[in-house]
Amino acid sequence: MRAGKVGLMVDQHVRYPDLSARPHELTVERVMTASPSLLYLAWTQGFDIWFAIPESVRMRPQVGEPFYFEADNQGTPVPHYGRFLRLEPERCLELTWVTGAGGTEGAETLVRVDFVKQPRGIRIKLRHSGFPNREACDRHRAAWPAVLEQLDKRTAAAG
Repeated sequence: MRAGKVGLMVDQHVRYPDLSARPHELTVERVMTASPSLLYLAWTQGFDIWFAIPESVRMRPQVGEPFYFEADNQGTPVPHYGRFLRLEPERCLELTWVTGAGGTEGAETLVRVDFVKQPRGIRIKLRHSGFPNREACDRHRAAWPAVLEQLDKRTAAAG
């Protein structure tokens, strides 16, 4: 692993998923209230304050490291797995994202989150790619705006 620009962590041996046979992707954007540093921390160390069931998170923000957490879907825990692929504090992160039936259908998808400074707030641009079918992509397209809204509410209250 090497350090590039300030805080950028890149592992030259990290394996990105092959998405060539899975072209379905989505992009969601939202202007957030919290600082880029707080939003970055929420994505790398604080999933339990805005997304995951408390105490279910197993996450160490290092490139190549796997993570696990459970999200609550109407009282049912939904396992989420992945690996950090790129960590650029306050600017960008990339991670793989795997869920089961009703989610990514077991496919290793790719989530990229960019933190773009705006005159008022930070615009999060989330790109989620590599879905196995249109239905899985559409489910996530419907879910991500509510997830980002929750992130905005929780981080605005904390910061």
